[in-house]
Amino acid sequence: MRYSYIAIEGLIGAGKTTLARRLAERWNGRLVLEEFDDNPFLPRFYEQPERYAFSVELSFLAQRYHQLKRVTEQDLFANCTVADYSLGKSLVFASATLVSDEYALFSDLYRIMYGDLPQPELIVYLHLDLERVRERIRVRGRSYEQQIGAEYLLKLQEHYMDHLQKSARTKVLVVDLADQDLLHDPTAFDRLLDLIDAPSTSDHRVATL
Repeated sequence: MRYSYIAIEGLIGAGKTTLARRLAERWNGRLVLEEFDDNPFLPRFYEQPERYAFSVELSFLAQRYHQLKRVTEQDLFANCTVADYSLGKSLVFASATLVSDEYALFSDLYRIMYGDLPQPELIVYLHLDLERVRERIRVRGRSYEQQIGAEYLLKLQEHYMDHLQKSARTKVLVVDLADQDLLHDPTAFDRLLDLIDAPSTSDHRVATL
């Protein structure tokens, strides 16, 4: 195992949690899953994004901070830690949803709160085209997600790419899943493992399964 802390990223429905579970199981690692179901502002945000954007982003900022703070204080004898989100996720979503003055305040709070938390050594970003993302959102059936528009998803995707390109303290692996199914195709999963473990002189890699 090349890394001790890996974060999985991607758009809604990209398969982050599923992959994080499989990797943690494969490596006998500690699994960290985002606790988004406990966020009371999320359904309201999808109904009225302009009204609830700052509230939902601030609540996620606090939730993620408290969760990652607890994790870093635990002494669990695991080979590695695998999370289904990264620290920078808060900045990505805030940059896509907040107006400039709110984002400036949010960024200050982010840097104050997260400055002392460990950074993942590798971020694996799962890229899917928007048609597949929207289909996965439809299939998993969360009612408050069904009204998410393609324009919002495209904006998030662009902000993710910009954020990852600027990541200086963490290696990044962008994986285009194309039509591959990491859950049901063991060959695709093995290819992903090879990509993660492959030595590289570059901090930013792009690959297709």
